[in-house]
Amino acid sequence: MSDVALVEKLVEKNRQLKKEIAKVIVGQDKVIHQILLSIFSGGHSLLIGVPGLAKTLMVNTIAQALGLNFKRIQFTPDLMPSDILGSEILDENRQFKFIKGPIFANIVLADEINRTPPKTQAALLEAMQERAVTVAGHHYKLDLPYFVLATQNPIEQEGTYPLPEAQLDRFMFAINLEYPTYQEEVDVVKSTTTDNKPQVQALFNANEISDIQHVIRRIPVADNVIEYAVGLVGKTRPLGETAPELVKSYVDWGAGPRASQNLILAAKANAAVSGKFSPDIEDVQAVATGILRHRIIKNYKAEAEGISEEKIIKELL
Repeated sequence: MSDVALVEKLVEKNRQLKKEIAKVIVGQDKVIHQILLSIFSGGHSLLIGVPGLAKTLMVNTIAQALGLNFKRIQFTPDLMPSDILGSEILDENRQFKFIKGPIFANIVLADEINRTPPKTQAALLEAMQERAVTVAGHHYKLDLPYFVLATQNPIEQEGTYPLPEAQLDRFMFAINLEYPTYQEEVDVVKSTTTDNKPQVQALFNANEISDIQHVIRRIPVADNVIEYAVGLVGKTRPLGETAPELVKSYVDWGAGPRASQNLILAAKANAAVSGKFSPDIEDVQAVATGILRHRIIKNYKAEAEGISEEKIIKELL
C-alpha cells in the first residue's frame, strides 16, 4: 500500500477508533487525541489528573481498541525493579530461567508512577528509550510497538517521589486531565451504574501500528516548519538569545533538543490524522502545550505569582 493510501486509511481508522473508545469513555476528546498522537508517532505519555477521572480505564480501552497486549503495573513504595522487569529463577533442572515481568507488553500502564522510589522508576528508563531491558547481564528486546502510559496524581504529595527531569523528558506528552463538564458527568453516572458492559472491538493490530509509525516518519516537512519548532523550543531557554522577557523572568530551565524532535513527530501525526500529507505551523502549535509543559522548569517567582507553564507556552506561540 502506498504512503498516500496509508494516510487516507489512517484518517478513517482514527475516526472509527475514537467512536469505539467513546463507547466506554465519555468526553476527554483532547486527552484521547493526544494519547493516540503519541502512539501513532511512537512516543510515551504521562497522564496527570486527580483520582476518579478514568485514567486507567482510558488506557485499558485504548489498548483494547488498538488490539495490543496490555499490562498494568501499580507503583507502590515497596515495588522493586525485578517486580517490573522480571527475574531469573532456578527451574526443576537446576538451570537459571528468566521469568518475564509485566514490562513485556505492547502498552504498559505505569499507574501512579510517582509513588515508587527512584531506583524502580529508573528501571523503566532503558525500556522507554531503547525498547529493551537488561537483566542479570542478558539483553532482552521488547515487542514492538512499545509504549509506556504513566499516570500521576498532582494533588497527593505525601509519600511520593517526584519524577526526575531526565525521566520526564522521555515522555513525549504530558497530558492534563480536567474534571468532566456537568453533562459529561451525568452521562458517566448513567452509563456506569447499570449492568451494561460495552464491548470494544479491536480495529488495529501490532503490525498495522508499526506501519503507521513508519509512514508518519516518512511524511515530509518543510524547512520553515522545522525552523519554527526549533525556534519555539529555543525561546523557552532563559539564557538563549531569542528568549523573551517573560521566560527570563519566570523560567529556570527550558526544553532540550528532544522537545524539538517530538514537536515535529507529533505535528506529522496530527497532520496525518487530519488527512494532510505534510504538517504546517498550525500543527506544531496544536501539539506544543502537551510537549513543552513538562520540559519547562519555572522559578520561585513564577510560583509566587501564579504563572503556569501553559501561560508561558501560550505567550511563546
